[in-house]
Amino acid sequence: MADNKHMDEEMMDYEPIIVTFTDEAGNERHFAEEMRIPMNGEEYALLVGLNTEGDEDFDEEENVTIAKITKDEDGEDVYIVDFPEEEFDRVVEEYNRICDEMEAE
Repeated sequence: MADNKHMDEEMMDYEPIIVTFTDEAGNERHFAEEMRIPMNGEEYALLVGLNTEGDEDFDEEENVTIAKITKDEDGEDVYIVDFPEEEFDRVVEEYNRICDEMEAE
């Protein structure tokens, strides 16, 4: 029972990581980091789009992407969405494997 209380406290302290991308036209899109996916010494993030405009037609499932996480010169996380398709496909496979493991538990 104490474990559940500890987990509840951790979740209350959790602040989601919000990532903002700006396209060529200057439009901002905001995403919440849902989970990190470690793979082959690299780290990736599953990002879920946020409906910041109150768009009634917004579909969360259509606004999901994967970003590669690197570090800048200050050690801050940098999210990169342009990386090779083969690498993206391998990350999706790893994500699916992780989800399958979690379901099996």
